Formats: sequence, C-alpha cells, structure tokens
Amino acid sequence: MRENYHTNLCGIDEAGRGPFAGPLSVAGVVLKNDIKELDDSKKLSEKKREKLFDIIKENSFYHIVFTSAQQIDELGLSICLQNSIKEIMQNIEAQQYLMDGNTSFGIKNLDFLIKADASIKEVSAASILAKVSRDRYMCEIAKEYPQYSFEKHKGYGTAVHTDAIIKYGYCDIHRRTFKIKKLEGLNIS
Repeated sequence: MRENYHTNLCGIDEAGRGPFAGPLSVAGVVLKNDIKELDDSKKLSEKKREKLFDIIKENSFYHIVFTSAQQIDELGLSICLQNSIKEIMQNIEAQQYLMDGNTSFGIKNLDFLIKADASIKEVSAASILAKVSRDRYMCEIAKEYPQYSFEKHKGYGTAVHTDAIIKYGYCDIHRRTFKIKKLEGLNIS
C-alpha cells in the first residue's frame, strides 16, 4: 500500500465486467481518513470485504453507479464504463481521478494504473465498494430467480450457471449480447 495518502485522489474501480448476468458496478472513493487492511477486493474474503464496506463508507466521500444488463446490451460495456466514470467525476470533487486498469476510456483527466486496486488505498476502497454492492444486489435478486443460483456465482460463467441457462433460458438480468461458447448453436431465449 502507498504510505502517503492524499484526500485529493479519487480512486475508481469496477465489479461485474465479465459476468453473464447482473449489473456493472463502478465506485469512486476519496478517503477522509486512513483505513488499515485495504486491498484488492478479489484478495479479501467475503467476510473481510463486508467488514471494510461500512468502514469505507463512514470514512470517505463515495459514489457508486450501477448499469443494468439491458443498458450493457444496448450501449456496450465500454460506453457503460465511460458513462459510470463520468458520473463519478461529476459527483466527487478531486484533483486527480485514478482508475484501475489499462485505459482511460478516452476520458480527459482520468489516469489509469494496472493493479491500482492492490497498491493505491483509494482504488482498493473503490474495489471493495463496487464488489460488495454488486454481490449484495445479486444475492437479493437471486430470490426472484432461484433457479439460477445467483447468490452462489453472482452471475459469473460457472458450469452451474451455464447449465441453468440451458435448462431455463435467459431471465431479465442476463446480458444477451455476451457470447457464451457452451451455448453457441443452441436456440435459447
């Protein structure tokens, strides 16, 4: 983690870029206080992420943007990411905006850094807010669609999820434009 921390940096990260179902979640965070134990959300246990979620919210300025599967299908993932980042920049004032990854999506004044979620506290915090928010949504929506087991795989492309799509077809929160190799040639609606 970075030793010096500045309240003028807004860290930005996303969760849900690759799943077959559910929203894209993008979070921006400016820390008001230093928080211990922050890391890339993928490296933390679910229990640890849940604990840090409330601590981050209490000790930061943050904004979380959800984009639906339908919007992703209609506009494409890159445009949805771009729109989410712009919304964060409009809602959080900072001197610098730093996105985890390898592109600025053509947005002026947006810096990017690969693996920033593991090395920059503000981006780690954004990573946790984005992931926990999305995971909670997927667990909640699983009650409406129990046959897909969203609470277990969160919409990602597991064998259980793919088999459920084959058996039950798509539901309202599936991304129909995503190409799934196992489903190619099948007539699924």
